[in-house]
Amino acid sequence: MKNQVTSIYKQAERFAEITKKSIISGNIVRAKKCLALAERLFITGSIETKNAISNVYVFSVSSFMEMRHCNISHLFPQTLKAEYIKQINTSGV
Repeated sequence: MKNQVTSIYKQAERFAEITKKSIISGNIVRAKKCLALAERLFITGSIETKNAISNVYVFSVSSFMEMRHCNISHLFPQTLKAEYIKQINTSGV
């Protein structure tokens, strides 16, 4: 199976791609659903799940949105937005 996902980090990467494709195609409702699911996983998941959502998903989606000058604050749920802010403050941007 060529689409088989082998790790939680690969799953987070694939989920980020789905979210970004939704944004590109203008399907904001689907993108918001993806972000809400990511937030739920971040809140209720294991340490490894939280790390994957933070380090792979949030980083990938927020970088993508910044490159396209999208307003992150309107799409990101509160917890993911806080994680995003933590990341940009840590990076020294």
